[in-house]
Amino acid sequence: MKPRPLDLVVVDDEPTQRTMLSGYLAEAGHPVREASSGEEALRLLAARPADLVLTDLQLPGIDGVEMLRRARAAGSQADFLVMTAFGTIGNAVEAMRAGAYDYLTKPLRLDDLDQALSRIAERRALVDENRTLRRRLHEEEDEFAGLGAAMSDVRDLIDRVAPFESTVLIRGESGSGKELVADRLHRKSRRAQGPLLKINCAALAETLLEAELFGHEKGAFTGAETARRGLFEAAGGGTLLLDEIGDIGAALQVRLLRVLQEREVLRVGARKAIPVDVRILAATHRDLEARAAEGKFREDLLYRLRVIEISVPPLRERPEDIPVLADRLLRRLAARNRLPPRPLGPRALAALAAYHFPGNVRELENLLERALILSKGQEIDRIDLPRAAEAADAGSARTLDEAVEALERAWIQRAMRECGGVRARAARQIGLPERVLRYKLRKYGLDDKNAGLST
Repeated sequence: MKPRPLDLVVVDDEPTQRTMLSGYLAEAGHPVREASSGEEALRLLAARPADLVLTDLQLPGIDGVEMLRRARAAGSQADFLVMTAFGTIGNAVEAMRAGAYDYLTKPLRLDDLDQALSRIAERRALVDENRTLRRRLHEEEDEFAGLGAAMSDVRDLIDRVAPFESTVLIRGESGSGKELVADRLHRKSRRAQGPLLKINCAALAETLLEAELFGHEKGAFTGAETARRGLFEAAGGGTLLLDEIGDIGAALQVRLLRVLQEREVLRVGARKAIPVDVRILAATHRDLEARAAEGKFREDLLYRLRVIEISVPPLRERPEDIPVLADRLLRRLAARNRLPPRPLGPRALAALAAYHFPGNVRELENLLERALILSKGQEIDRIDLPRAAEAADAGSARTLDEAVEALERAWIQRAMRECGGVRARAARQIGLPERVLRYKLRKYGLDDKNAGLST
């Protein structure tokens, strides 16, 4: 299998060196972004992941090693290839200890660079292939599997609209799972073999975002020594997710509207438009209708984006999902941190059920990772979740007993749904005698009429 081109970020404060490297790599077929400092490189990585960061170690502001540490702390999976002068190889060794893939000495030999790129491309190709095979072999890892009615409805809507070319607007609070919706839309579409590219529109300044999306011609602005494709072109045959679409400025809204209407892009500095074959997904946590009423978002663009709408409910509106999500996240977090898996104890589950979760699933993951690392018992207890436990205590309307009852009610509802409303099967599934289950169904008002149950 021929390795795919690497998505590269070149970081060097010397314009001549940076331009030379970027031009050489672009001619070899690699998408390239440039940064003159470590801070700028981190912003580029936050907006769109990269396969490889090729960086000088001596940079203004934070140096290459500190940039690598911050990128890793932010979750970047990019490989780092560092460049250093012969007399400062000790710095390169420090970078290797911090997680760099390899180092090259200056002045740079292009043969050495080509060999390093080839090794990295082959390794990443194997990782990609492995990930694809694991996904095919483990269909039970479906992110929507086992969740309650609200997310089952979201999954069903995704599966109905995925095969079509319609633009989809994904709504939901930050951390609620909008990106998972985009992943499934792409995976279930006819474009699944093409690329799925994502960009956070709120993470970049408007001029930089414009160049990222539309690309530019040689000489379009100072430093544009070579022409470069934008994401609309790079995602050809696949899907492009425009995350936080509600934060783009007025000028970019006009340009995006043209892409949606004409299915063509005009690179920065170009006179001739280029046809593009890409499905566009957009996501936002903002009220776009309110922003349109305030004159901050174009109504015609809103109509074009929301051909299909998919809304992801916040976690506080679906507490029945918390046990499933917590179990799934804990297993992944244990594997990632090389720790033995620890289950949630009943008091911890009750605290999570009572918690409001302003940060949604992302906050749940952070709470669980902290608890997994710091807990000392065989299972995670309520004391290991101080933020959730304190919030549960503070809510006068949600006592611990009420939280436990809410969680028990949710478990029973889910078991009844999964067992087709057959009480005997549901009782066996959740480990209750059938007479106890019947009592609890009456207690929680889950009769045949309002719960769709059968005898």
